[in-house]
Amino acid sequence: MTDDVVLRYSRTYPLAVDAAFDALLPLELPALFSRRYGAIPPIAAVRDQAGPWTTPGQTRTIQLADGGTMREELTAVESPSRFTYRIEGITGPMKPLVTSLDGAWTFEPVGTGVRIAWTWTVHPAGRLGSLAMPLFGRMWRGYARQAFENIERLVVR
Repeated sequence: MTDDVVLRYSRTYPLAVDAAFDALLPLELPALFSRRYGAIPPIAAVRDQAGPWTTPGQTRTIQLADGGTMREELTAVESPSRFTYRIEGITGPMKPLVTSLDGAWTFEPVGTGVRIAWTWTVHPAGRLGSLAMPLFGRMWRGYARQAFENIERLVVR
């Protein structure tokens, strides 16, 4: 049995909590995750999404630039404090490392702004996945930092 790995990244922005939540929930994934970091590729496209990404139970397919795909399901929307999702059906280079993951974006007031946090609870794929998690975690944190730079560029105007 493998142990889950929790990865978290956060940053504070000069935005109201509800404005940050309303901007980030429907944000186009290729714009948010536009750059590779180490072995983690950018998101090239999103397929099979019906309407705006706002309702629990919605699903979509994430196409990665390396040819891999993932099926994402929006599991909860608690405006303006958090939304959660689950990723399964991973194909491509990440498949031998990760069976699934649970993700969350949280929004909390801090001073006159908002602290946005992104968390992944990764369920490694067997021994190989468990052994790779320290390196994967370092790459994920770099990938997250780039995404938060994109939040600055796309949301904080």
